Amino acid sequence: MKEQDIQGIQLLLSTPKKIAIIPHRSPDGDAMGSTLGLYHFLIKNNHHPIVVSPNEFPEFLAWMPGSETVKIFEKDQKNCTKILEEAELIFTLDFNALHRVGEMEKVLNTLKVPFIMIDHHQSPDDYATYKYSDTAYGSTCEMVYNFISFLGKKSDIDKTIGTCIYTGILTDSGSFRFPKTTGTTHRIIADLIDLGVENTEIPTLLYDNSSYGRLQLLGRALQNMKILADHKTAYTTLTQEELDHFDHIKGDTEGIVNYGLTIKGILFTAIFIENADEKIIKISFRSQGDFDVNLFAREHFNGGGHRNAAGGKSEVSMEETVTKFEDLVNNLKI
Repeated sequence: MKEQDIQGIQLLLSTPKKIAIIPHRSPDGDAMGSTLGLYHFLIKNNHHPIVVSPNEFPEFLAWMPGSETVKIFEKDQKNCTKILEEAELIFTLDFNALHRVGEMEKVLNTLKVPFIMIDHHQSPDDYATYKYSDTAYGSTCEMVYNFISFLGKKSDIDKTIGTCIYTGILTDSGSFRFPKTTGTTHRIIADLIDLGVENTEIPTLLYDNSSYGRLQLLGRALQNMKILADHKTAYTTLTQEELDHFDHIKGDTEGIVNYGLTIKGILFTAIFIENADEKIIKISFRSQGDFDVNLFAREHFNGGGHRNAAGGKSEVSMEETVTKFEDLVNNLKI
């Protein structure tokens, strides 16, 4: 961050304030980890923060410290709108375009208070008063650790804050396997472990609490997988009927897209998930190497993200969406 921005933020935070902290819609481990980590830090510094999530977060993140305090905009728009309108400062974490918060965008566009963005995605919009935006980082949680350090408050990071930050780094780095996991990332993790963060317990809480239905859903997704071997691509689908059959709850499809990349010779993978309520097909893309799924998602599926991990959506049927995808892949050089 620029020194003048740090000084400006320090001035804003020099007196107690009502602060709203916002993750993106359908928040993942990094979004929840960064917002809750910042939430605990701000409480420690005598502020009055509230995390307002656009919609529900996955059940497998409900163990995180402070998760019970999170307000859900979709469930209580009146109260959440009041919180946002009364806030003296807004933090937006793990996204860089206001459309990523869904219906909440209408409220945010009316607010006249300062916004602070902390995010690691490409092509940020220009809504924030202060931006800490850098695609070099593998997670927003790593940036929150740095942000607290920039403010001269690194000593405030304790086990509770560290647990939140650790969770986001772990999930967004693919358990430290993705390319943007650096030596600095591991040094931060070591620091958090030294603070008492339960590095052996957190992966269990995140990954080893599957329901029987979730495992069956994974099995169906793997059965549905198609391989386009000539184009080093794999993809799978899940219809609304299949989701309902296996008693799907939010978070059950998390990580399924990555299975395609475990197949020898596959460099590009996707999952297409039908959402009947929203009348869309939700899409996740992953890649290994040089193929840019962020660009692919932006150009063809109204989405975006990172070079090797992105998302998108389609407003036509599953069959039409998959046909479009296959046609596009047939013209790619991967």
